[in-house]
Amino acid sequence: MTATTPPPQAEPEVRKAPPPPDSGARPGTARRSLLRALPVSPAVVLLLLFLAGPIVYCVVIAFTDLQLTGQAEESFVGFDNFTRAFRDEAFLNAVWLTLVFTVLSSLIGQNTLGLALASLMRRASKPVRTLTGGIVVTAWVLPEVVAGFLLYAFFRREGTLNAVLDWLHLPSQNWLFTLPILAVSFANVWRGTAFSMLVYSAALNEIPKEVTEAAEVDGASGWRRMWHVTLPMIRRSIGTNLMLNTLQTLSVFGLIWVMTRGGPSGKSQTLPLFMYEQAFQNSLIGYGTAVALLLLLIGSLFSVVYLRLLRTEV
Repeated sequence: MTATTPPPQAEPEVRKAPPPPDSGARPGTARRSLLRALPVSPAVVLLLLFLAGPIVYCVVIAFTDLQLTGQAEESFVGFDNFTRAFRDEAFLNAVWLTLVFTVLSSLIGQNTLGLALASLMRRASKPVRTLTGGIVVTAWVLPEVVAGFLLYAFFRREGTLNAVLDWLHLPSQNWLFTLPILAVSFANVWRGTAFSMLVYSAALNEIPKEVTEAAEVDGASGWRRMWHVTLPMIRRSIGTNLMLNTLQTLSVFGLIWVMTRGGPSGKSQTLPLFMYEQAFQNSLIGYGTAVALLLLLIGSLFSVVYLRLLRTEV
């Protein structure tokens, strides 16, 4: 027998790697990118001119001793304005009152009341929803100065609140003198709750009815459904609303200025009013701008905390 030789195997085909792409940019690509950037270039220029420019200028003068009057030219003082702020008892008092005002009127007042109104309006009839929404939104769209005058007339010694208390034979007092920070906090809640109500109304409408009906069939009470079903499903809306409300509340000026002007004896003087007093009443522009940067830093810290909380919920 003769041995049969196996047929020769075909050699594997060797594919050549494709040539590397041309690293040089084509003139047509660069031209198209330039043409796409032209429509937004005016907006970028305006932002740099009217937004970034003033911010950079404020940062510069915060490190100087610039004054409105009695000064030929300013000089660089480094961190002296910031050191002076942390040694100033009036500044520390303004920081504390700003935190109290923000927590009472924004974190607790507007957020809680807005969620409660949105939940109640979801179950109410259409006429009740229309009437309640109209009243709450009207307080929101009022100019800040007008809202301040209305709440001043409500809390003053001869105002509406004391008239009602006298009619009920309850003790009355000068609320703007004895409890000014609580009065302005209530005013901010009255004026700003509409925003939270609208945010939570939109969030609650996105919850499927089948989820809440299933929880109700399982025997969950109203509070348990709110805590275990509703709040977890709208947690991102809660975080966004808290962040926006906090940043807005930190910058409230006109409402407090009309009602108390920061008094009496600084008992309702938040950081925006303290900054205004130092910069425009005491003519210390450099010091007042340093206080403004510290207020910006406080708002940034709140924003970072909220953004980290929102990120952990993703």
